[in-house]
Amino acid sequence: MPKILVIEDEESVRENLLDLLEAENFETVVAANGKIGLNMAMSEQPDLILCDMMMPELDGYGVLTALRQDPLTATVPFIFLTAKSAKSDFRQGMNMGADDYLTKPFTRNELLSAILNKLEKYANLRKHLSAIANKLTPRMQIVIENLHQTIKEKNFAGFEINYQPIVDINTGRITSAESLLRWQSTELGRVSPQEFIPLAESNGLIIDIGKWVLNTVCQQMRIWQDAGIYDLTIAVNLSAIEFNQPELITKIMYLISSNNIQPNCLELELTETMIMEDVNGAIEAMNTLRSLGVKIAIDDFGVGNNSLISLKQLPIDTLKIDRDFVQNINTDYRKSAITKNLIRLGHELNLKIIAEGVETEEELAFLRENNCDSIQGFICSPALPALEFYKLLITNKSLSI
Repeated sequence: MPKILVIEDEESVRENLLDLLEAENFETVVAANGKIGLNMAMSEQPDLILCDMMMPELDGYGVLTALRQDPLTATVPFIFLTAKSAKSDFRQGMNMGADDYLTKPFTRNELLSAILNKLEKYANLRKHLSAIANKLTPRMQIVIENLHQTIKEKNFAGFEINYQPIVDINTGRITSAESLLRWQSTELGRVSPQEFIPLAESNGLIIDIGKWVLNTVCQQMRIWQDAGIYDLTIAVNLSAIEFNQPELITKIMYLISSNNIQPNCLELELTETMIMEDVNGAIEAMNTLRSLGVKIAIDDFGVGNNSLISLKQLPIDTLKIDRDFVQNINTDYRKSAITKNLIRLGHELNLKIIAEGVETEEELAFLRENNCDSIQGFICSPALPALEFYKLLITNKSLSI
């Protein structure tokens, strides 16, 4: 039974909300002001929060800001309830991270529809994160403690962004790169992204880490553009939690503007799995990002169940074929047949096709023969620190492949 926290200072409104929610079999907890509500959100861990906007001492904006800064509550769905109907109020609330905004008076159906929509949207995400959290080993716990400390102190000195070249298969020219996060922990040494990123996601820590990654990449893009490199696209991976943050669009707009970078040089990589959790919401966000000039890529394509069915409706620029399909593609008939069809279908939809994890001459020859556009993998280059990647750009823009 979902637990809903109601934060409302007007007793009559509070009682009406409780009656409605309990009639729908929701478990409810209630707070008469923002300060109490913030404490209860931390202790009760509700599945959703309904919060009045205008309250004494600590208003709804203050409650939301505090919740979004704490990893334990950063992903809890949050719906504003308010008598203020100005567009500016709505925009401010959504930009701060609210999931929805209901103007009083609202109907029973409007409230229930908003609640059920947000609960459903976050259900799959919570299930995934809970499964990870329930399997923690002692090492995992140390990793999480180190990540918590890093974010609490805002000290990201142990983190570094590496850049793996993406190369035109016909010319050998570096046309783009994927930014990849690396972490050197003072206590554990080098920690694999496959180890720490899922843990960061399961604890909400990925939100702060993701902000640092996006900011660092955009600053680096500005440095390279100042050095005369204007036509290089840099891809950044987004987690499901980051993609579902309501303030994502605003954050991207701010980074583009504050760093004065070309929007079409930034590409956001999403997985088909996270898109399929809420197709309509994902498509809306992707359309908005593309309207800003930002490119969208589907990463690890082919591993989901809905790949070919969903592809035609997604507003994307790039299709990245998962490395599992690339490895031994020249000897595995099923892999070769699937990859040929993915390349053909992608081209029919005017998408750029990138094959990931290319390591051998035989794999390269197959992809070239079947008109793949670009490749990424050790046959070209491993991921490199920013300075080494820059040296590669200015000394050898065409790789021998």
